[in-house]
Formats: sequence, C-alpha cells, structure tokens
Amino acid sequence: MSHFDNLHSLTSSITAVTSPLRQYLHELHSKYHPLTDGVVANYIPELALADPALFGIAVVTTDGQIFEVGDSTTLFTSQAISKAFVYGLALEDHGRDYITSKVGLEATGEAFNAILLDEKNNRPYNPMVNGGAIAITNLIKGQHPTERLKRILDMFKRYTGHSHDISMPVFLSEKATGHRNRAMAFLMLNVGIVSDNLEETLDLYFQQCSILVTARDLAMMGATLANGGVNPITQERAIDAQYVQDVISVMLTCGMYNYSGEWACRVGIPAKSGVGGGITAVVPGQLGIGTFSPLLDDKGNSIRGIKVYQDLSKDFGLHLFNATRCDRDLNAWTKGSPVDARS
Repeated sequence: MSHFDNLHSLTSSITAVTSPLRQYLHELHSKYHPLTDGVVANYIPELALADPALFGIAVVTTDGQIFEVGDSTTLFTSQAISKAFVYGLALEDHGRDYITSKVGLEATGEAFNAILLDEKNNRPYNPMVNGGAIAITNLIKGQHPTERLKRILDMFKRYTGHSHDISMPVFLSEKATGHRNRAMAFLMLNVGIVSDNLEETLDLYFQQCSILVTARDLAMMGATLANGGVNPITQERAIDAQYVQDVISVMLTCGMYNYSGEWACRVGIPAKSGVGGGITAVVPGQLGIGTFSPLLDDKGNSIRGIKVYQDLSKDFGLHLFNATRCDRDLNAWTKGSPVDARS
C-alpha cells in the first residue's frame, strides 16, 4: 500500500489492494444495489433532489489500506454525521464535565427532531439528537462566526486529509425550513442551555450539516477514530486521544436515531447516520467503514447502508460483543497487490 507525501497525491492517487475483501465489497454492492425500498429525504427540499440509484461503499484500515466500490467518491452532505465529530471538538474545547452539564448521554427512543428535554436536568438527552447537536454547536469556540466555522472545517480536514466545501443550496434550504430546530433552540434558551446568539448558532449548525463528503471520507473518518484519533494516511491527529472513546461510545448508543438500540444488538458497530444517505462506522483498532445511499427508512437511516453493515458484522464477526471466533480472518482478507481503488 502506498503512503503519500502531500494532499494532492492523497486525493488524486490513492490506491488500494486487490484482495478478497475488495471482491466481497463488490458482491455486497451487487447484492443490494437492486433494492429500491425507502425514499430520499424530502423534508429539506434540496435533499429531495438526490438520485436514489447512487450507492457507494468504502473501507479504510488503520494501516492505511483503502477499498471502495460503486459511488464511493460521489459528494453528498454530511447532515447528522457531523454531530459526532463536532461533539469531539466541543469536548476538546470544554472537557467532559462541562459538556455533560449541557447535554446528556442517554438514548431517547424518539425521533431525531423531537422537541423535548430531559425533564429532570432540563437538557437535551444526547449529542446525536438535533437539540443536543445544536447545544453542542453553540459551545464551539471562536471570536466570530467565520472563525467557528473554520474550526469545524479544519477539524473535518484533519479527519479526511483534504479540504471540504459547503453546499450552499442545501444550507439555504435547511435555513429556510428549519423551524423545528429553531423551536428547539428557543426551548433550550429558555432553560439556559444555549446562549442568546441563536441565529449565529443555527446558521453554524445548518452549515456543518451541509459539509460535502464522500463514502471514502466517511471511511477515513471512521478509520481515524479506530486509529486512536490519528489519520492513518496523513498521520495527523484529528482529536485528542482521551476523547475518542466518548465519541465512539455515543455513536454506538445514539448514532442511528431511534434505531440505535436494535442496531447495537444486530450490528454492534459504533456508527453515525445522516439523512443525506451516509453512514460512518468505527471498528476500534481495525478499520473505518463508509456507505452512501440516499434511500432512507422511516427513521432516517440508509436502507442499503444498513444491509451492508449487517452483512459485514455477521460475516467478519465485527460486533463489539461477539465472543465467538470468526470464520474469516479480516487481516488475511485485506492482502494483495496494489491497484486503483475505484470500480
């Protein structure tokens, strides 16, 4: 596997290996591409324009090998996937105790956009629901809105190894239709969870959700967390090592909306989904996985993506609590000779 000396070669010349794993990913892609269940997100008008046929899968190992098939380099917006990584940035800014005083760590069982607070503590239940994510975004440090946004974009760059743009059409569409998010923000203002710069914070939240990524990016972000917070290609630290476990933990317990409990049981891989159709996942110490398919179930999760993760978990024994020996040695499945990564 080649390692690269600069970002240009990183983004234009990444190679992977011909291996049983890459063939397996091709088979998964062929198996689930015919699925047409679900619908693209339509409550944000710009997201309703997504092509339902798009489908990409990527895997990045902690030693820097990259495997990808299908539409793995197609850009889409991060949406709620950004919540997990911005949460990590807020932890670096303020530490665990302060963050937990503002946002809890319990799954809700409710939809991600539910307008509710923990009645005992008057705070959002966790950082992965919209209310919790807005409260977390409110805590990102910066002297002015541009600096706060730049810090989030720089953080994404550390995870993926390249710069990211924001989809202005998606941002404006979210800003124009984000009435539930505004209602939640004002509820939190009323109980002192957020400061009174609400419009600035909401704009920043809509912008972070509109950051453009690919399935390959999501796999690299997952691999960076799997690698203790260090990007496996650039070797740049993306997040303080002490907070990696916090991010991964909340992904496992709350990352798949109100499907999170069943996901933890059936798949058992820490993951975060977004209504743009992406899912990023972390197999600690081993690899990151990214999928993209905009057809969603009624909870807002990618239908094809869920199928892919179910098979990967079962076939390679990736469930965190799988105590049995897997029939397939994942390390052996990643060996081979260098070839271009894309289909």
